Amino acid sequence: MMTGDWKLRAKVFAQRLWQPTSACMTCMPGSLGNIVSLVHWEAALRTGLATGFLAVLLSFTPVGRLYKNRYGNALLVGCLTFLGDAWSHPNHYGVAYAEAFLTGVISGALALVGSYVFEDRARRVRAVWGRIFR
Repeated sequence: MMTGDWKLRAKVFAQRLWQPTSACMTCMPGSLGNIVSLVHWEAALRTGLATGFLAVLLSFTPVGRLYKNRYGNALLVGCLTFLGDAWSHPNHYGVAYAEAFLTGVISGALALVGSYVFEDRARRVRAVWGRIFR
């Protein structure tokens, strides 16, 4: 295994940690006061860690090629977040797996937005910003 592969896997893990953790904190029921709750952070970090480990495991398989495609990456992140959220804590919504599904959708959206903002050095965002504020 080359050093670059491990750097890429570390990046994959870090991204798959913050996206699901943020999505999980967003989807948990309750007020904004829950953002400072250690119980909520623990559940959200469990979701992020589970998703990160699954993402790194998938990077060893042919499915790992989806990480190179913006939309494939978002789909994969959303699906892995769904699995991580369903595993890490019980559902807080009335419908079975509704919270895990919503968390997966938001995490996939964060991955897609993040691919435009962070991975492309925000070139598209800067171009639009420049057109608006000339």
